[in-house]
Amino acid sequence: MTTIYQLPLPLDTRPAASQDTPAVVRVTNATIAHALDRAAAMLEERGANEHRVAAYRRAAETVRDHPEPLDRLARDRGQDALEALPGIGERLARRIAAFVETGELTLLRELRDAVPPEQLFARLTGIGRATARRIADELGVDTLVALEVAAHDGRLAAMPGIGPGLVRSVRAQLDTLLAAHTRRDVRAALRPRRNEHPALPLLDDLLDVDAEYRYRAARAELPTIAPRRFNASGEAWLPILHTRKSRFRITAVFSNTPRAHTLGKTDDWVMLYVQDSNGGREQQLTVVTETRGELRGRRVIRGMEAACRDRYAQPLLLAA
Repeated sequence: MTTIYQLPLPLDTRPAASQDTPAVVRVTNATIAHALDRAAAMLEERGANEHRVAAYRRAAETVRDHPEPLDRLARDRGQDALEALPGIGERLARRIAAFVETGELTLLRELRDAVPPEQLFARLTGIGRATARRIADELGVDTLVALEVAAHDGRLAAMPGIGPGLVRSVRAQLDTLLAAHTRRDVRAALRPRRNEHPALPLLDDLLDVDAEYRYRAARAELPTIAPRRFNASGEAWLPILHTRKSRFRITAVFSNTPRAHTLGKTDDWVMLYVQDSNGGREQQLTVVTETRGELRGRRVIRGMEAACRDRYAQPLLLAA
């Protein structure tokens, strides 16, 4: 299947200005949302209060989804109009209004000054202060999320003195540190857990959701989200499907894990996040195209191979 959802949209940051008119910084909603997401990631990496981190992420979602350009809203109607938006309080409205005027989210600079990137990177095993400083200066990365992208796209490996063993180690450490961030991206719309008694929809329902998601994603019919990992531009490119089957809420997204990227499976592996609306522990399932054995070429749910084998055998039994 052709990957159609990994091409980031261009950011329109500065319009052409005539010689008679001073240049005006054009800050798009996507630019503001990206800055808020980066601020949330930096706050989380530096151990900030989880409610403050969540507030920046909610604000990023509000800005990204708002139909009206926020720079125009701020200039025409002022800070009060920003405060009226869901999840945007007085402090965030003030920061966004300043961003519109200056093109800079000052919190990012404050966070970099408080904990420089080289100090953050030096927390990883195998990276000393000098190497961490070189990484920050030469690659221009300032968060662990940005460093993970560099570790996978070849930029870190291309630096003199950075061997393949260290690159592998950095990838593994960041995968562990950042895995929770990725899971949180797709859990946002799901209710909190209420008990620890797991339940699952029918196998046919799970496979139907997988098929619907891949069909609609291939035709660009789904809304998209901006994952924090492997997304240096901060654009919303990952298709997401929210649906229900019987009493279950199900969210489907393509896998955006390091392993999926390494194996080229980001348009094949589908993650299903399932929760019983009557209560129950949220469960994560992975649906893949099997590459070997009697199920080769079939869509299979990992951990449920036997049930999938029985399901696919049914039409054959009926025909016999």
